[in-house]
Amino acid sequence: MQINGEIRDREVRVISDSGEQLGIMSAPQALKLAESMNLDLVKFAPQAKPPVCKIVDYGKYRFEQNKREKEAKKNQRIIEIKEIRLSLKIDKHDFETKVGHAKRFLGDGHKVKVSIRFRGREMAHPEIGTRTMERFALACDEAGAVEKPAKLEGRQMLMFIAPKSPK
Repeated sequence: MQINGEIRDREVRVISDSGEQLGIMSAPQALKLAESMNLDLVKFAPQAKPPVCKIVDYGKYRFEQNKREKEAKKNQRIIEIKEIRLSLKIDKHDFETKVGHAKRFLGDGHKVKVSIRFRGREMAHPEIGTRTMERFALACDEAGAVEKPAKLEGRQMLMFIAPKSPK
């Protein structure tokens, strides 16, 4: 963004600080007008014909812009994907512990990636993995909904669960 003396265009369209158009004038003339008001001449639309310049208090403008950016950044939510690994021969208590972790992650507003890695002869029984995944999805039903159902990819079965009500 160019301000004051950096503006080298022959003609510019000038807008006052209140928003009214002052017309097309030469850049030095517009700069004198801005200086007479103790404000800055700022080029807002350099691609326009002629370029659009506005008479504003540049320090105040930058402060308000930074304030808006900080506010937008504060309201932004970063969703993480947490992974939970199950095994084909998982026991009841281990299963419940993993479900508890998944519910906590979903409660915090994160997505959960559930995976089962098949080893050796376990590849001959993918239906056991599918049943385990369905059981897991059913156990996490109150905290999240299945976003992507269980699918076998190579030696790994994956499923994604998204939170129902993000914080």
